[in-house]
This record gives sequence, C-alpha cells and structure tokens, in this order.
Amino acid sequence: MSAPRRKFGFWLATALVIGNIMGAGIFMMPAGLVPYGWNALSAWLLTLVGVLCLAWVYAELARYLPNAGGAFGFMRLAAGEPIAFLGAWGYLVSMWAANAAITVTGVSYFTRLVPPVASTPIGPPIVALSVISLLTWVNLRGIRTAGVVQLVTTIVKLIPFVAVVTLAFWRVFDGGWAIFPPIRADSFSLAGTTGAAGLTLYAMLGLESAATPADAVEDSTRIVPLATMVGTGVTAVISLIATCAVVLMLPAETVLASKAPIADFIAISWGEIAGGLVAVCAVVSSFGCLNGWLLLGGEFPAAMADAGTLPPWFGARNASGAPANSVLLGSVVTAAVAMMGYTRSAGAAFSFTALLAAATGLGVYVICSFGVFRLMRNGLLPRRRGLMTCGAGASVFSLWTLYGSGWEALGWGTVLIAAGWPLFLAARKARRATI
Repeated sequence: MSAPRRKFGFWLATALVIGNIMGAGIFMMPAGLVPYGWNALSAWLLTLVGVLCLAWVYAELARYLPNAGGAFGFMRLAAGEPIAFLGAWGYLVSMWAANAAITVTGVSYFTRLVPPVASTPIGPPIVALSVISLLTWVNLRGIRTAGVVQLVTTIVKLIPFVAVVTLAFWRVFDGGWAIFPPIRADSFSLAGTTGAAGLTLYAMLGLESAATPADAVEDSTRIVPLATMVGTGVTAVISLIATCAVVLMLPAETVLASKAPIADFIAISWGEIAGGLVAVCAVVSSFGCLNGWLLLGGEFPAAMADAGTLPPWFGARNASGAPANSVLLGSVVTAAVAMMGYTRSAGAAFSFTALLAAATGLGVYVICSFGVFRLMRNGLLPRRRGLMTCGAGASVFSLWTLYGSGWEALGWGTVLIAAGWPLFLAARKARRATI
C-alpha cells in the first residue's frame, strides 16, 4: 500500500503564491514609474485593492471548480471556447512580452556590472539576443530546473527588496518626511494614476497561477483562499514600498538615467559593493526567471495543441521531449519585442514591453472577472455578496488598467492577439475533420 500523499499547509502555499507573482521586471519598475511622481503611490494603492479582488475571484474559482483546468477552463465555462481561446492566446502573447521585459531588466543590470557593454548602442541588444539564444538551447534540451534551484533563485530575488524596504524605513526614521518631494495640488491626477496603473498591474501578473489546486492543500476550502489573499497582499505591499521608495527618495533625473535603479538606491546609502551585490541578484533572478518563463511559453501552447485549440504543429516535441516548435516561436517573438524596445532608452524599453505584457494578459482577468456572474447564474458558483463585490471590483479594475496600458500597447496587443485567430480556426477545422 502506497504512503498517503503529503499535502502542504498555509506557509508553503503562501510561499508558492509569492514566488509565482514576483518576477524580474520589478527591478526596473522605478524607471518606468518615476515620470508619474506621487501618482505611482496612488496607482499602487488602487492596484493593491484591485489585485486582492482578483485574487479572491481566482481563489473562489479554484475552490469551487478545481477540475476546470485552470484559467482556460474557467474562461471556457464562463464564455465559451472561442472567447476562451482569445483570452488564452492573449495570455501567451503576454508571456512573450513579459519575457522581453525580463530580458531588458537582466541586461540592464548586467550593464551596471559590465559597463563596456553599454558603451555602444548594439551592446545591450547583442547580450539580450545571446541570453535568449542560450536559454532557448537549454529549453530545447528538455532540461527542467530543480525545485531547490527555484527556491534559491526566489530567495535571491527577495534579498534586494528586503534591503530596499529596510533602507527606506531607516531613511524615513533618520531624515523624516522631508526626504520626500513636496505634495502639491497637482501631485495627483486621474490621468497620471491611470497611466502608472498599467505598470503596477504588470508587477502583479501571475496571480492567476496562485490558486493552488485544492487537492494539493490541507483544508483547502480555508487555506487556498487565505494563502492566495495573504501571498498576493504581501507581494503587493513589498512591491509598493520598494518601488515608491526609489521613485520618491531619489531625484527623478537620477532614476530616469539609471540602468539599475534598485541597485543605485542601495549604493547611494550603503556603497558600491552593496549596489553591485544587488545587481548580481537582479541578473541571477532575471535570467533564472526568463528560463522558467521560456519553458512555460513553450509548454502552454503545446498544451493548447493537445487540447485541440491550436494546430498540432505547436505540440510537436523533439527527442528530448521539449515542445521545440513552440519554444522556438516564443523565443523569436520574445527577441523581436525586446529589439522593438531597444529602439528606446533602457527605462522606456522596459515600460513598452511591460505595458504590452499587461495589455495582452489582462484579457484573462477581464473574462474571468465578468465570467463569475455567469457562473453564478448557471449555479456553478454560489451567490455570495462578498464574491459579487470582488467580482465587480475585479471587473472595473481590469478594464481600468487595460485602458491605462496606453494606446500603443493596446494597438500592438490587438494585432498580436488577432494573429492567433486563424490558428484557432485551423485547429477547429482539423478537429472536425477527424470526427
């Protein structure tokens, strides 16, 4: 008789939530937020409320529909297969764009460690293409990152932000509120907050993966929602304090010109050695994160092909078991988006790729948030006032941040999502031909 499956409790579930949400892009987030000034704070506060609503929606979906098949299954139940495909394809495009943002972040911090790379305009793009190519080769070999390595990279990722939060509180204690820029009548605006929200939401992408399958968690009806809410909230608070500290405590021109704003914030107070260590953490975290997301960007379309919603070409695997076609396609798109970003400054390149990732990935949130009400009507979800309130809040927040992504990101996102529709039609035609 086999031993009973060991399940995990609140602390491990919460750690998984934090690890899934917190990516590498946050290392460059201050450079994107600094033009918005105090609006970065208001955007983060509204994002905190919005993502907690979204987290509760996904927690409840996972609780009552554990066998639906994740976000794609939720969307298919709520809106039908065609709409679910557009949401899933948008999520895939979002992964590719997010990979570009991760690449830009890692290379930017790498140039702080190796300044000659940034001495010519082609230096950072060459490094970016080299890293993408190397990690693509790794993924084509079917290599899986061991769990212990993932744990180490997560810890490495958190170290700089713990340091920033500690330093921020120390600076406030030492210098008082005078270290912040003065608040004037025009310090906050709806337009500024909306623009900044597109970036702050990007930092929280991935919360949909936080709703752990109920059968893997002890007392799942209690722990899954609690861990999802606590993990999402903790990540949002850490990100809020860390990014706003850099944006509001350093001169705007310093942050805008910085290729490694988190490292520079540490270096100003604790010296170049400390700043360099933070940069090393950022590089390790970014490229480790990129490796994992390149893998997911290959496996996700392969799973869609296995389900019949993409042509079989996407699911073809090589001798090592890797979905070679999907990995290569994802790497090519990631490289193309990164090169588009490199027509701008480092901070602007990050903002473009991050906003594109937010604009394309928000479709999943919009569909699931609105879908909650249809699932309630169909009897698949209970009619609870709290869930209705969070569903409404998540719907409004998703649409608001979608608008905040900006017309450029929305335009490119629409083109990239529309490009997937013929693939869905081809897959459906092939599926009907086999019946």
